[in-house]
Amino acid sequence: MEQKILELLNGIYPVDFIKVEAVTNEMFRCTATQGEYFARITNYKSYDEQLEEVTYTNYLHKEGLGVSPTIVSINGKEVEKITINNKEVLTVLYKAAPGKHISRNQWNADVLNELGRQIGKLHRLSRKFEKIHPTKYTNDWYQNEEYAFLKYIPEEETTIRDVAQEILTKIKNIPKDNSNYGLLHGDLWLENVVVDRDLKLTMVDFQDCEKNFYIFDLAVPIYSAIEYSFVGGGNIIEYGRSITKAIIEGYQEENDIPEEMLEKLPLFIKLKEIFEYSLMHMYWDKEKLTEEQIRIMNHFRMRIENDHTFLDTNGLLINYT
Repeated sequence: MEQKILELLNGIYPVDFIKVEAVTNEMFRCTATQGEYFARITNYKSYDEQLEEVTYTNYLHKEGLGVSPTIVSINGKEVEKITINNKEVLTVLYKAAPGKHISRNQWNADVLNELGRQIGKLHRLSRKFEKIHPTKYTNDWYQNEEYAFLKYIPEEETTIRDVAQEILTKIKNIPKDNSNYGLLHGDLWLENVVVDRDLKLTMVDFQDCEKNFYIFDLAVPIYSAIEYSFVGGGNIIEYGRSITKAIIEGYQEENDIPEEMLEKLPLFIKLKEIFEYSLMHMYWDKEKLTEEQIRIMNHFRMRIENDHTFLDTNGLLINYT
């Protein structure tokens, strides 16, 4: 498969590829004489959706945000169609981002402060982009299949289904305008951020970009850091508070957060928690669950059914409103 992709990419891009390695089922690391690249090959979204996405990310790159630029094909296209095993798929080629994925214990307040600043800039530029290029194909968050919680969470899990429905209803009923809602990354967990030596960040994988409340792009990395990056050496409650403080302060250097939206940060963290639990039911084979998968699902069940507060914001957010 990699050899076939190598030949196809060499035929449509002005780059001399030497090697192609699969990173995931749809992302491939490409080594060329000109440097490192990544090819995304997927029909996860339609041609029009992907073209709108790369128009957006290329705009962000040109405006100076840390985003990987796309490479235009020899046909002058940013999204190309190729055929693999008699199936037509879409490909986008990206220049590799500078830096690397840092270790868990390096996701401290300093790094998350800078991430908050970059997210603030991202949302400020998103508003400008939508004035120039009104979106036609990018979904509002609730239109995406991943938010169809009641379709995937089993009917017998009545408590969790009630919580999921309540969260969805509350968020859908929030009044939205261009100060609190618009185009955003949508999946800024820490694996989608690379960092170089000078603390310069690059955000990658905009495939799940959507229209949502901007606060969601802050909730996701806070959730991600608490869930995956705390490695001990202190109190996890204080860790959560310190990184939340840092990311909010960084954001506010570049952009304003409406007071009423900042107060809803815990609500969007709960949305992310339900989102992750629903994905387990969406993608995992319930007939072949491993012991680790069962453990993780039960961990989520206990948190959600017992109304466990994932992030202690008691007294924290008042300093920013």
